Formats: sequence, C-alpha cells, structure tokens
Amino acid sequence: MRRHSTTAAVALTMSLVALTGCGTSSEESDSTDVSQTQVTSSNNAPAPAYAATLQPTIEKLMKDNVIPGAVVLISSPTQGDWTATFGTQVIGEDKPMSLNDYFRVGSNTKTMTSTVILQLVQEGKLSLDDPIGKYIDGVPNGDTITIAQLSDMHSGLYSYSFDPQFNATLDNDPQKAWTPEELLAIAFSHPVDFAPGEKFEYSNTNIVLLGLLIEKLTDMTAAQAFQERIYEPLGLTHTSLPDATDSSIPDPHPQGYSFGTNVSTIDTFALPEPELSAALAGTLKPNNETDANPSWTWTAGGAISTVGDLATYVKALVGGGLLNDDMQKIRLDSIQPTDPSNPSAAGYGLGIARFGPALIGHDGQIPGFMSFMAHDPNTDLTIVIATNLATVPSGEGSALVLAKGIIPTFYGGGGVPGGDPAAVPAAPTPTR
Repeated sequence: MRRHSTTAAVALTMSLVALTGCGTSSEESDSTDVSQTQVTSSNNAPAPAYAATLQPTIEKLMKDNVIPGAVVLISSPTQGDWTATFGTQVIGEDKPMSLNDYFRVGSNTKTMTSTVILQLVQEGKLSLDDPIGKYIDGVPNGDTITIAQLSDMHSGLYSYSFDPQFNATLDNDPQKAWTPEELLAIAFSHPVDFAPGEKFEYSNTNIVLLGLLIEKLTDMTAAQAFQERIYEPLGLTHTSLPDATDSSIPDPHPQGYSFGTNVSTIDTFALPEPELSAALAGTLKPNNETDANPSWTWTAGGAISTVGDLATYVKALVGGGLLNDDMQKIRLDSIQPTDPSNPSAAGYGLGIARFGPALIGHDGQIPGFMSFMAHDPNTDLTIVIATNLATVPSGEGSALVLAKGIIPTFYGGGGVPGGDPAAVPAAPTPTR
C-alpha cells in the first residue's frame, strides 16, 4: 500500500549488486539472527541444487537489512521445489518462522479486486470502457475515467493514502475502522493529479472504487465476492479479506514490524541519518504494527494469506484458471511500461505487474509485512516471498530485497536466461 510516488520505485534495478545487500556487511552487524533456517522440498526429496546458493544469499541479505523473518517458496518443474523459513516471528525471541504462517499481503489484494472486475466484464455486467460515473456518483472526472483506467492506474485520481491528516490518524488511532466512503471523501477533497489516461500513477483510490463497484454489481460484500469467485474455486482455505472491524491475524503468524511512522514515511521510507545507521546496527528497533487495523486498505490491500495459498493463486492469476482465455489474454496484453519512454521499465496492467520480461504477478507492502508473488508462464517457475518487515532501513521493500537476491539464480539477470546481470528491473513496487 505504498503512499509515495511509484516513479521512484521504478528507478530501482534488480541487479546482482543486491546479492551483497543494501546495508552494512554481515561482519558489521549482528542485530538480526537468521540462523533459524528450516528447509523442505517436495516429497521429502533432497533439496534442489539451487538451494545451496540461495540459502546463504537470503541469510546474508536478511542480516544486512535487519529483516527479522521470512518464508520463501520456489516451485520449478525443471529445477525442483524448495520452501524455507528464515529468522524469527518475534524480534529478540527464539520463535522460528513457520511455513504455515499467515501474513497481511497488502497490494497483492489489488489483483483480486481486478480479477473479480474482469469476471464481471466476462459476464456482461459492465465494460472496461464504461466510465466509473455510470455506477458511482461524485467521482471527479467520473464521466471520463474508465474502469480500465482505474485498474491499470491511469485515472489521475489523488490517492487518499498521501493525505497528511489521514496518516496522522493512522498513527494516533491505529484501531480505527475505516469505511470506503471515508477514504473516498479524503481522496475527492484533493484536486485530481492529471487528466484520465495521461500517465501511470499508482493510486489506492482507484481500487477502493472498484471494490464498491464489485459490491454494487454482485449484491454481496467484496469479501464474499472474493470468497466465492477466487478463494473457493482455487481451494485457498488460508486466504481472506477481513471485516473492517477485525484487526486480528489467524494463528500461526509472526509479529509485523515497520520503521518510522505513517506520517514520517509519506514521501520516503528511507530512514534519515543517524536513524539509518542505528537501525542497521540494531540499536533502533522497528515499531510493532501487527495489530494495526488494515481497513484503510480494504480491497486495495487488506487480504491475509500464506505463501502456499499465494503460490496457488499467482499460478492461476498468470497462467489461467480465473478468467476465460480471451479475458486472460486481454489482461496479460494490458501490461505496459510504467514509463512509456523506457520500454524496459517495470510493467503494469489490469491489476497485474511484470517483474522484468519473464515474471508476472504483484507485490504487497503494508505496515508490518511485505510479500512478493510471481510466476513465469513460459517455464512455470513460481517465486513467493513473505516477510514480517515492511521496508528495510534504506527504504526498499523487504521482500523485494530478497527477490533481487533470488531471481538472478534462475535467469542470470535481465529476467531471461542469458540476460544482462546488471539490469533485472524491479516491479513498480505497487504497494502502500
């Protein structure tokens, strides 16, 4: 649920430099104990060969970036399956992460919202070219902003999650249960950022509007629509969109941590000096955000899941199974560079992102947690990462730090076999 501009994140590069981490070296910092590593492979088979490379890489990246805990799932038909847990559920305690841990998955929820919208298009209940004003009154430029522009982030609507007073309320009243109407009122109190279709700009307002549209057209709550249209068909028994008043996470789950406050991170998640050095040294601890109410994210980022469920989901999201063939093609073809002047820039489409030329999926960041899910439809490689830290002290999403260390093992850089190892682009970090 990233608040600040996605443009800065697009500039990030998934390079092999990430293998050395973004913070101090492991010799300089011993603040994060990632020695509690548990590994499994499918059918009790020996760990695949790549595990010997990835395990120490992940451990070093976590140590260098003070990531408390992580769960990693990799599925490869040709190279083998591997799942592993690293670190602890609770900072300062010996509580190893579990493969069954639940996480808040942040903006991965957006893919669910857009999936239901595309299903409704299939059913003839709306068109991607329909203006949102046809269904919901009071939207600035509602007579010209299309459903597609909401889903692919070209609406121009101000994202309520940038609003300073809104962020102050999140800090001062973390248990507040927000309604979609409250969030939209904040967004619509600001001028639009640009004319519809003019450019890409990530806005949580877009997906809250789509959530309301789902409820209007299905005559059920968004949570019920997700359950009936996505979770049940795929057998996702550990995935849910909680009620606005429910800030709990099912057990087992780690504690979730974030550096800084909502107000202090409006413009950047990077800690200023000397906080950056103190955090990397372990003398500045992150805040515990586990029980903060996520209702302010709703259909833009409120879902809870496990790495196992996310793996099943992202395979269907990218490989097919939730949409008919024609609509699936429309969705994948909708992915375009977020910077039209740079064809190699991160790609985004109808609630779906491209990580380099090969991997497709999304990521999700919310105070306390971050997750990354991606699938390669050509090789069937699937990578899912979940962590219990939102961003590392340098400001980068924690799961993306680990993804940068993992992806080159399978592609050699550039997102494709034999690609440039210095140019594995990040996704647009469509989070928070």
